Amino acid sequence: MQTKPSRRASKVSDIDAEIERLRERRKQVILKDNERFARAAIKAGLAELDIPDDALDAAFAEMAARFRKNGPKAHGPSGDPN
Repeated sequence: MQTKPSRRASKVSDIDAEIERLRERRKQVILKDNERFARAAIKAGLAELDIPDDALDAAFAEMAARFRKNGPKAHGPSGDPN
């Protein structure tokens, strides 16, 4: 009957390893997303402007609301889908 505790420990250690793997994967996804948005901001010239953080937060919130409302459509630079 001693195999049960070691088997359980093995399962717990497997779960712990999976949690750590998922944490690392999450970190990599966040970094990739951060780089994507940073490239877009630089390309748009935002990095050269002195914009307060609260103004940037508001602008991004408005942009997110617009995309949520309109769905994941591809828009050109003017915002026109055509």
